[in-house]
Amino acid sequence: LTNYEITFEDGAVMKLIREYTSEAGVRNLEREIASLCRKIAKTLVEAGRVEPLVNGHAGKKPAARRRKSPATNGVVVTAALVEKYLKAPRFRNRVGEGEDLLGAATGLAWTSVGGDTLTVEVSIVPGTEKLTLTGQLGDVMKESVSAAVTYIRANADVLGVAKDFYKGNEIHVHVPEGAIPKDGPSAGITMAVAVISAAAQRRVRSDVAMTGEITLRGRILPIGGLTEKLLAARRVNVHTVIIPKDNVKDLADMAAAVTEGLEIIPVATLLEAVPHIFRNASDALKRDASVARKQVAAEARKRVSAATVKTKSRTGARKGATPAVNGVHANRKGTRK
Repeated sequence: LTNYEITFEDGAVMKLIREYTSEAGVRNLEREIASLCRKIAKTLVEAGRVEPLVNGHAGKKPAARRRKSPATNGVVVTAALVEKYLKAPRFRNRVGEGEDLLGAATGLAWTSVGGDTLTVEVSIVPGTEKLTLTGQLGDVMKESVSAAVTYIRANADVLGVAKDFYKGNEIHVHVPEGAIPKDGPSAGITMAVAVISAAAQRRVRSDVAMTGEITLRGRILPIGGLTEKLLAARRVNVHTVIIPKDNVKDLADMAAAVTEGLEIIPVATLLEAVPHIFRNASDALKRDASVARKQVAAEARKRVSAATVKTKSRTGARKGATPAVNGVHANRKGTRK
C-alpha cells in the first residue's frame, strides 16, 4: 500500500473502539487496525489495483511502477467496511434506552478496562415476602440491595411509596448480562431508585445515570472511578449524572472534555436525588414529605402526651404510698413486711 492512502472515517474508528476492543490502552486497537489494513491490501492485489510484492518490490520494475501509480489513490474505511473485513463485532455497543423506564434505572460501573453502564431491573409480583437477587451479584452488591430496600420501607411515606408495598409480594432485583460477575457498593443508589420506581409506578428518566453507595439512613457515600464512569455516561448519550456530594472534589482534577455536555448533580442523600430522577416528581415529593413530617410530628405529640400521663400517674402513686421504715414498707396495721 505504498502509494495508497488509507483514511478512516470517524464512525469507523468509533466502531473499532467500541465494538472490536475493550481495553484501557490501545494495543488491541492497533492489532485490529493492522488486521484491517492487511485485508484491504489483499483485496487490492486480488483486484489487480496493486502489484504483489516480490522481495519487497512490486514486480520486476518497482521504481517505474511506483512512478506510474498515482499517489492520490486511496481507500476510505467506513463503519460498514470495518464490519465487512473484521466480521461480526465482538463487543456490544451500549446505547441509551431511549424511553423512560418503569422498574429500572441506569447505573454507572467501573471495570478493569474502563467505565461501563449497567441497568438494574426490579419487578414486584405476588408471592412470599422475600427478596430475590439474580445476575451473578457479589456479596457487597447483595448487601447494597438489602440496605436500599430497608431504607425504602422505613421511609415509604416520604418517598411516595405505599407502606405495605412489600407485603404479600416478592421483590425481584435483576442486573442483566448474568454471565458477567458484578460486585461493589456503588450501585446502591441505582438499586434504590429501581425499587422505588417499581413500587410507586413512577418512570425513571432515560437520560439520567447515577452512582453512589447508599446507607440505611439514605445517605449517598463517595465512590471510585468517577472519570471512567462519566466517560461511560457520555458514550450512551446520558445527559444527567447523579454523583455523591463527596466526589465533587474529584471533578476539579478532570479534563474539561470528560464533563463536557453533562449535567452533574451532586447529592448527599437519596431524597435530594429523587426530584432529578423521576419525571415531575418534585411537587409530589414535596407533598409526600410534608404529609410525612406532619404524621411524624403528630405521633411524637402522642408519645409525649402518653409519657406525661404516665409520669403524673407515678407521681400520684408515690404521694399515696406508705413511707418506708428502715427500707421496709409498713402496712396500715403497722406490721412490717
